[in-house]
Amino acid sequence: MNASFPPVAATDRGGPERFGKVAVLLGGRSAEREISLLSGNAVLAALRRRGVDAHPFDTGRRGLDELIAERFDRVFIALHGRYGEDGTIQGALELLGIPYTGSGVMASALAMDKWRSKLLWLAAGIPTPAYRLIDAGSDLDAVVRELGLPIFVKPACEGSSIGVSKAKTVAELGAAYREAAKYDSLVLAEAYIDGQEVQFPIVADRVLPSIRIETPHEFYDYDAKYFADDTRYLCPGLPAEEERRLAERVMSAFRVLGCRGWGRVDLMLDRDGKPYFLEVNTSPGMTDHSLVPMAARQSGQSFEELVLEILEMARVE
Repeated sequence: MNASFPPVAATDRGGPERFGKVAVLLGGRSAEREISLLSGNAVLAALRRRGVDAHPFDTGRRGLDELIAERFDRVFIALHGRYGEDGTIQGALELLGIPYTGSGVMASALAMDKWRSKLLWLAAGIPTPAYRLIDAGSDLDAVVRELGLPIFVKPACEGSSIGVSKAKTVAELGAAYREAAKYDSLVLAEAYIDGQEVQFPIVADRVLPSIRIETPHEFYDYDAKYFADDTRYLCPGLPAEEERRLAERVMSAFRVLGCRGWGRVDLMLDRDGKPYFLEVNTSPGMTDHSLVPMAARQSGQSFEELVLEILEMARVE
């Protein structure tokens, strides 16, 4: 147990009937559909184990008319990526007046967009890796001169490392751009930070123990995140004093984007321990490989308690 993160009490304030009829939104239409189905079904099972009247609702197969017709009292969003984590479904739920989990419309949209997240962080003095937006006509030699090699190339508005590549040459940079452009018209080339990847979950204004990730893959890609058995997760990932030192900056990065409720802040620590913030996930994974449940367990909170606490915070803006 990390002494800087005391155990979290269970959140059973009253019986499960207080939640009413709950929709767990899962699946969806994004490139992360497969992971969302895993997350949503895990959340659904946990809620039902605690007696909550929870029902699956696949937004990739069913329309808002059905969501209205079923008269849900609140929604747990277990969608990842476009149409679920980007402010789209949040806006629809706001119009319908149905309380939902996680961040609101604007914060969800900003956090999903890695470029605009960077703009806000830089304006607020929060460090983030140097970058350039690139397109099919970009001078890639000039990009390499400015950012160095290797370079990470990312779709601006995708998650789960979908479309992300690590380019070690100018030729690879061109191929990486073409791969990222399959998923988004806005593509980032980002300077490589030599160091450790660390992720900090946040639940109800608490920064949970960090997770440091070690993978034999070239980087923490889609397979390493969800399916590989050789990815190592160290939780807590940092010494207690370093975690305390970073917690305030992590919360600042979260709040600058307007995020609320729960989420996960991803960053790199260079060889000198300087943080470089990468992105905020406003609807993180809840699979058996996922990091928010891992950090919650480290702080003394079961998966069921975590899910109930997140549901308890559901609201409209």
